[in-house]
Amino acid sequence: MEDEVLTKASMINYLNENIGLSKRECQVFFEVFLDLITRELIEEKDVKLVNFGIFKVMKKKARLGRNPRTKEEVIISERCVIKFKPSNFLANFINSNIINFND
Repeated sequence: MEDEVLTKASMINYLNENIGLSKRECQVFFEVFLDLITRELIEEKDVKLVNFGIFKVMKKKARLGRNPRTKEEVIISERCVIKFKPSNFLANFINSNIINFND
């Protein structure tokens, strides 16, 4: 995967090369996987992937904000945001490999 940005197509190609399924089967697998995660988040359930991290839906209350250009105050409506917390394993793995990569 030499791309600067990891894309859906490059992930499907990676699956195809490493699992041995057809590209179409890898695409279906990948889309079903993302659909499952999306459905769980819509239902406000946490998605925990062991050794990777946890996706959580958090509700933010409405609040008063300010336009930085005009200084005009505006109400920012209540909304949901998705938070990701990497596992300690992933964070440590990334940090140790970045340090080794830079040496």
